[in-house]
Amino acid sequence: MASFPKFPQGIARPFPDQPEPSPSDDDDATITPATFIHRQQVAQKGRGAVTNLRGRYESVNREEFDDGWQPLQFAGDGPSTGEPAAGAEQTDTTDAGDQDAEPPRLKTIVTEETAKSIISRNASPDLPFSLSLNPYRGCEHGCIYCFARPSHSYLGLSPGLDFESRLVAKANAPELLLRELARPSYQPDTITVGINTDAYQPIERERQLTRRILQILHDCENPVALITKSSLIERDIDLLAAMAAKSQAIAAVTITTLDPVIARTLEPRAASPARRLRVIRTLAEAGIPVSVSIAPVIPFVTEPDLERVMEAAVEAGASQAGYIVLRLPWEVSPLFRQWLQAHFPDRAARVMNRIQDMRGGKDYDADFATRMRGTGVWAELLQQRFDKASRRLGIDHRNRAFATLDASRFRRPLLVPPARGGQGKRGKDDQLDLF
Repeated sequence: MASFPKFPQGIARPFPDQPEPSPSDDDDATITPATFIHRQQVAQKGRGAVTNLRGRYESVNREEFDDGWQPLQFAGDGPSTGEPAAGAEQTDTTDAGDQDAEPPRLKTIVTEETAKSIISRNASPDLPFSLSLNPYRGCEHGCIYCFARPSHSYLGLSPGLDFESRLVAKANAPELLLRELARPSYQPDTITVGINTDAYQPIERERQLTRRILQILHDCENPVALITKSSLIERDIDLLAAMAAKSQAIAAVTITTLDPVIARTLEPRAASPARRLRVIRTLAEAGIPVSVSIAPVIPFVTEPDLERVMEAAVEAGASQAGYIVLRLPWEVSPLFRQWLQAHFPDRAARVMNRIQDMRGGKDYDADFATRMRGTGVWAELLQQRFDKASRRLGIDHRNRAFATLDASRFRRPLLVPPARGGQGKRGKDDQLDLF
């Protein structure tokens, strides 16, 4: 088996039973059995990642080894680097002398950020939208496969446990959105909310940033698209139903599997599959166009459920469906391998072999033409299964929901709040608050 690149070599090899690569001059991060003792991959209850894998920009790499003097203390049991924010609750520590004690449970730490911008723009040919907005960095749902995990490396935090326990709330997101919509240069278009990290993750219940963002889009009659795994979206049905009546809102609910046991390990703090089906039904009954997103499809883990998820979602009221093959960019690859070793050691190698079959022999291929579906025989068989099920169930599977949204009624806001914290200098656009 090929060795991992240097950056993810932080905590433990994902398959301890596999032989170690031989040391080489160009790989100073290689570990040999004679040097280090690795622990068995053990997941923490309520968390997706197994370890606090170091980010690819970290200059210091820590390795655990047994020097024979005291029980092992593992970096995966706490935040990777740095100290928690001032005033933040810290994780309780466990008696180092108790070898049988479970790892301490991580408490979620939320830090507020005064963002400089809020709308992200993309020109990716494989995405149906060009504008997106994310009120939070990191996600407490803890989905092990989340493609946004590597973004935590930019903050000097781990894409592993830090990503799901050390969160950032963009406290001024609603104000920034209002200012963006008021700019004369803004061209009204659908804004997709929560595409990187779930806008309805647990901390939204208290922070209500997504609710305030939706209120602004509702008042300005700017189309919105939402994707979530949370039942909290039902809280905002009053706004979404009113917008949907004017073709200004659509929603997608992600369901990877109908098996609650697998879902609990794959997406530990997201709503159960049965609860998400209820969300689809509730949204559909309120007149909100809703689709089911089967993402990601993981070979031999969630892949056998593909047709059953589609059938259950259509029965609940979904009018469209889509799927994405598992993506493993950057640190997500070793994190997912560790998760496999912890939860499915009997099929870990088989799963990775099939993933590589669909990615040209690699864990991931970022090519726009293939990154969502994969290539090869197995990718084609998966596409055929999805197409046949879509035709049998009579649902749209061509991603045409965005084309139905209407931005022609957009109303530019006239009252704009001043920037928080004295950001930047006041410019011409800031004079709009005089009106």
